[in-house]
Amino acid sequence: MASFGNSLGALSWKCDGEFDLGTYCIQRSFIDGVNLLLLCVFYLILVIESRRKLYLSGSNGRDLVTIVVSICCALISTAYFSACFWNLIAKNDEFNHLSSLIFFVRGLVWVSFTVSLLVQRFKWIKTFNSVWWVLSFLLVSALNIEILLRKRSIKIFDTVPWSVNFLLLFCAFGNITHLISQQNPEKSLSKPLLDKKSDIGQTELGQASFLSRLTFSWINSLLCLGYSKSLALEDIPSLVSEDEANLAYQKFSDTWESLLRKGVSNKPSNLVLQAIAKVYFRENIFVAICAFLRTISVVVSPLILYAFVNHANSHEKDLFEGLCIVGCLILAKLVESLSQRHCFFHSRRSGMRMRSALMVAIYQKQLKLTSLGRKRHSTGEIVNYVAVDAYRMGEFPWWFHSGWSFGLQLFLGIGVLFAVVGIGALPGLISLLICGLLNFPFAKILQKCQSNFMIAQDERLRTTSEILNSMKIIKLQSWEEKFKNLIESLRDSEFKWLAEAHFKKAYGTLLYWTSPTIISSVIFLGCAILRSAPLNASTIFTILATLRCMGEPVRLIPEALSVLIQVKVSLDRLNIFLLDDELQHDEIIRTPSQILDKSIKIQCGNFSWDSEFMAPTLREINLEINPGKKIGICGPVGAGKSSLLYSILGEIPKVSGTVNVYGSIAYVSQTSWIQSGTIRDNILFGQPIDQIRYEKAIKACALDKDINNFDHGDLTEIGQRGLNMSGGQKQRIQLARAVYNDADIYLLDDPFSAVDAHTAAYLFNNCVMAALEKKTVILVTHQVEFLQSVDHILVMEDGKINQSGSYEELLTSGMAFEQLVNAHRDAMTVLNTSHNESQVESSQKVDSVQMEVCQGCCLTKGNSEGEIFFEGVPGIQLTEKEKTEIGDVGWKPFWDYLQVSEGTFFLCLSLITQSIFVALQAAATYWLALGIQIPSITTGMLIGVYTLTSALSAVFVYLRTLFAAHLGLKASKAFFSGFTNAIFKAPMLFFDSTPSGRILTRASSDLSILDFDIPFSMVFLVVSAIELLTMIGIMAAVTWQVVIVASLTTAAVTYFQGYYLASARELVRINGTTKAPIMNYVAETSLGVVNIRAFNMVNSFFQNYIKLIDTDARLFFHSNAAMEWILLRVEALQNLTLFATAFLLVLLPKGFVAPGLVALSLSYALTLTSTQVFLTRWYCNLSNYIISVERIKQFMQIPSEPPDIVEGRRSPSSWPSKGRIELQALNIRYRQTAPLVLKGITCTFPEGSRVGVVGRTGSGKSTLISALFRLVEPESGRILIDGLDICSIGLIDLRTKLSIIPQEPTLFRGSVRTNMDPLGLYSDDEIWKALEKCQLKATISSLPNLLESSVSEEGDNWSTGQRQLFCLGRVLLRRNRVLVLDEATASIDSATDAILQRIIRQEFSECTVITVAHRVPTVIDSDMVMVLSHGKLVEYDEPSKLMETNSSFSNLVAEYWSSCKRDSYPNPYN
Repeated sequence: MASFGNSLGALSWKCDGEFDLGTYCIQRSFIDGVNLLLLCVFYLILVIESRRKLYLSGSNGRDLVTIVVSICCALISTAYFSACFWNLIAKNDEFNHLSSLIFFVRGLVWVSFTVSLLVQRFKWIKTFNSVWWVLSFLLVSALNIEILLRKRSIKIFDTVPWSVNFLLLFCAFGNITHLISQQNPEKSLSKPLLDKKSDIGQTELGQASFLSRLTFSWINSLLCLGYSKSLALEDIPSLVSEDEANLAYQKFSDTWESLLRKGVSNKPSNLVLQAIAKVYFRENIFVAICAFLRTISVVVSPLILYAFVNHANSHEKDLFEGLCIVGCLILAKLVESLSQRHCFFHSRRSGMRMRSALMVAIYQKQLKLTSLGRKRHSTGEIVNYVAVDAYRMGEFPWWFHSGWSFGLQLFLGIGVLFAVVGIGALPGLISLLICGLLNFPFAKILQKCQSNFMIAQDERLRTTSEILNSMKIIKLQSWEEKFKNLIESLRDSEFKWLAEAHFKKAYGTLLYWTSPTIISSVIFLGCAILRSAPLNASTIFTILATLRCMGEPVRLIPEALSVLIQVKVSLDRLNIFLLDDELQHDEIIRTPSQILDKSIKIQCGNFSWDSEFMAPTLREINLEINPGKKIGICGPVGAGKSSLLYSILGEIPKVSGTVNVYGSIAYVSQTSWIQSGTIRDNILFGQPIDQIRYEKAIKACALDKDINNFDHGDLTEIGQRGLNMSGGQKQRIQLARAVYNDADIYLLDDPFSAVDAHTAAYLFNNCVMAALEKKTVILVTHQVEFLQSVDHILVMEDGKINQSGSYEELLTSGMAFEQLVNAHRDAMTVLNTSHNESQVESSQKVDSVQMEVCQGCCLTKGNSEGEIFFEGVPGIQLTEKEKTEIGDVGWKPFWDYLQVSEGTFFLCLSLITQSIFVALQAAATYWLALGIQIPSITTGMLIGVYTLTSALSAVFVYLRTLFAAHLGLKASKAFFSGFTNAIFKAPMLFFDSTPSGRILTRASSDLSILDFDIPFSMVFLVVSAIELLTMIGIMAAVTWQVVIVASLTTAAVTYFQGYYLASARELVRINGTTKAPIMNYVAETSLGVVNIRAFNMVNSFFQNYIKLIDTDARLFFHSNAAMEWILLRVEALQNLTLFATAFLLVLLPKGFVAPGLVALSLSYALTLTSTQVFLTRWYCNLSNYIISVERIKQFMQIPSEPPDIVEGRRSPSSWPSKGRIELQALNIRYRQTAPLVLKGITCTFPEGSRVGVVGRTGSGKSTLISALFRLVEPESGRILIDGLDICSIGLIDLRTKLSIIPQEPTLFRGSVRTNMDPLGLYSDDEIWKALEKCQLKATISSLPNLLESSVSEEGDNWSTGQRQLFCLGRVLLRRNRVLVLDEATASIDSATDAILQRIIRQEFSECTVITVAHRVPTVIDSDMVMVLSHGKLVEYDEPSKLMETNSSFSNLVAEYWSSCKRDSYPNPYN
């Protein structure tokens, strides 16, 4: 230290009392005086400006250069202050007060330079700083140049401040540039205002300079914005053109097509891999260069350590040699830092482009896929291709380059060992090979665990998705506990593999930390025995440093191979998909505009869904349709009606014949297909709005009243798959879509099945016959009453057109058409229950009633079939925008994680074991550093103590990982249990207003982060923090001055981390909401691809999808860039600590510190940067991961339904014994702020009676049923069943005693048995008896597996009628005294309806049966009829009595009959 003070003291020139301006002493004193004067002026201006607060406009964030220069100034000031205080303390011969004063003044000046760099918010301060820095540089430069010219040399301590003065000059120029831009508003302000989108909208990378690209400074503006406010999606700049999905896909597509043209597809090679390699080979050359430079710089570090320690051991102190070694160290670390950061960034950027290209290719393929292709690749599989396989490509380039570069690093490390140790390294290589090979079985075991975990997770998520889509029926049947147990059992299987993976990681950690100990000990022993190298400080610590740089490759190469194998599997899956059959353009011949005499012409058409079947689906189709004609198609179920429409669309493969279509097509599918979005978006379907045409389409489809009563009108958001719209509303929306499209040809596939009779009649008359009067319409329908109005009727049976002609011609010809008409007539004869006069009177009033309905009926936001969804608060959509936390939520999520998991104990154990591990590791290396200096310690003792200490430390690191695994497993179990319980106990309103995608995202990706990432992230964070403190402590023990530098860099790192996290946290939160829309869009497109192709909207959907991908990619891109931005700066700052340590070790006098301690200090210093980066990365990762805890905790706090069981209020086991239901002043609303939906309903349903509930759209019919099952709680009033208030008992006690056949029959994936009896309460005999009664026994008996016969997802392998019969079978098993039929026959034909009604009358003759229906024949034979209107009870009496008066019920019957009056048979009541 004395030498250090003397060296600095040499900088002070002794003036010896002379005052000569030519001496360096006087000139230097003059510069000090000028700086002291300017220093006073600076602080004066600072005080004045701070009071005036004249801030500079525009962003002026502290960039990397400013921070680095300020740290350099602080270091120089520290050196001057140290010299000053050393002189005062030492009081040696050279001591004098003037020297100490000069040092103090210079220290004060350099501190002020530091302050001036950091305080530049004020205009005048910025101006003054620039003048001061330029003047200081000019004065110092003039003096130093004069010294150089006269003495031909300059001292090192004059050079360092001079170089920092040069950096101050650079900062001054930056300030001047900024001030000039502020003074030039025409260029700096006007243009951005005129072209704001182009300047602000795109990321600055495209216009960034070389230095900006090198240091990632181009992202400064985004980080600055994120630091000043919480970022939103619109704040994130768009990608540059070369990163956009469209360009990426075009490159991939062109290469793919060229490979196909060359006929490569016939070869077994993977075309996707070849195309990816061809497109992205060039840009990955740069990544490979970066990876190579990183590898070289990492391997060079142990050699620099070796040279450094040899320099410290040398007899003569050569400062120049030492500074050269420090220079090499600086260069190596600079190259390592820049190359590693750019390797990471550009590999992920390349991966993002690959990912985007493949995601677009998958989507484009599904738009072209044939029907057979869609069967081979389900919607779920296509979503997985995008979500898993394509996304996996995002990390592929990084793992690829890591794989080969780690291999190279391993071999170069071996070369370094041989260069330093010689043949003594050979035994170590054997142990290295053994340890390396042991990693492979561990990697294989982990891969097996991961694969099995993914399989189990897929099964759980598939079941969860199915349950969420069927949650209403689950709640109605009170099956929550059963399905919750099913989910938990699937999770248990998943959890088993998760636990095994975690515990295997603990063994992997043990191997990872034991390997260096074993290998180093063996190498030390080899050196001692073979005497290939002396066991001195340079040899020992070079070996340890080399093994440390080889440890990462040994651990990660197996993992890289595992990832590359997974990528290969994904590429094979994508290759199969992308090579699947596409629709052929020659299936049909399309002519853009109609010719005079034809719209559609099919000649000798034979079509088959499956070419392997000999019998075609459609046979001998000959059809010619003229423009403007209305064609009706009818026939029994399975006759081929829909297939005929598909043949016109070109969706069904053509076996033979020709199909000509003249003009554009609009298509309305039987199952309504609705997109997530607004009503307006669904109707416009990508077309520009024409207000007049739009309003006409809405009115023609009876949507005007619905829209007027929505709080947001036609901007009302429709939930996923139309969850907040009724079946009738969805059907009318897609009908309006077709009408607005203004096509030439309309294909309508049974569009009236989901609406009531009055609405169906309105739609037929006003839409089909009026709005589409001049259009060609082909209408498939089961409702015979509409066929009299069409121009031509096709009767289909067994895939052939059996009859063709006008209504009258077919009616007189007999055969199939007459049978259909007679079936409909039989259903209508039940209306003959009243006097002819009454019915005639009602019929005469039909027209006036219809007019009144059209003008005054309020079609509310409800179910066409009766259910009113809440009207809501103005300004709030039913499907609300997903809520996210904003800003820094502090430590709350961390405490939530520990409290929910009760994992504080395991975290503390992890901390303790990690501290012991670090202490033992430090002790082992300290022992080596000290032991080699003590002659009495033998080589055997040196190696033995080191080996035992290191081995013991490995045990504690194993325990640390084990405790972390237990912490993670406890948290996973606790959060999953809480989340699942909250979801199953959530009220039905939650599922109506929350898209299932939000729930599934939390159940999949967020839960996976809890499973794998958070526990180890917390431990890694603590681990790296303890290691960093230990390193700094060891370095400070050798050179205490390092503490000053380390303290400053730690403060700077903390600032940078906070600055970065403000933006990164929001980027991750926003990114959590951008992936789900892509998956939803893919799923929606897969379900509606026929509609998209029919409307010729493929390109529009394609462009929208590209926008979604680019939105997700820009979050991914900027998150990666921000991460590299912070890591580069953290590395730069911690490298300063390393350089300071090396610099101080060079300056230390000979023998001042033992060579072993020099080697120890520098070996820790070399790993300091990587440890700090590790700490920063995991701190930032954990801050991002913890957002998943926020999201899951958010759903764990959902308000729950009333309890399942109320102790002390259990219903009697025989309840209800009679089935008497009383409604007393019942008021229902869906939310507190919403209007009443049921208003003061009071009536009684006698025991054993059959009650029909009718009413127009939105009258509240289904809401009444929801109230009976307590899907919604009464606002006031009561519902009594056999005198017991249903709100006083638990939900299970209520719902298990009621039976319901729902409107939409729901089956679950499984078997016939599990669908009939999900709870497993009944014997096989009872199930067979129920199947016999519901007409399914014969069908199921013919199946080979009988009751174990499979039921696919949503029962797709059973017809709608059969699914409805399954639901009937369930209620036959339960035999409850109360049965509810909620529109149970709305979507089935008259024959199935008749079967249902007959069975119900026979089997439930003594039960109370409540029937909600819009088919009048269904309720006409009820004992009592309840008529609802706008939530009020209008009438409640016997149907015969109501028919005798001018009642609302008689008007409904008259309207229904009126809708059928065009039929050929006469009115039976006239």
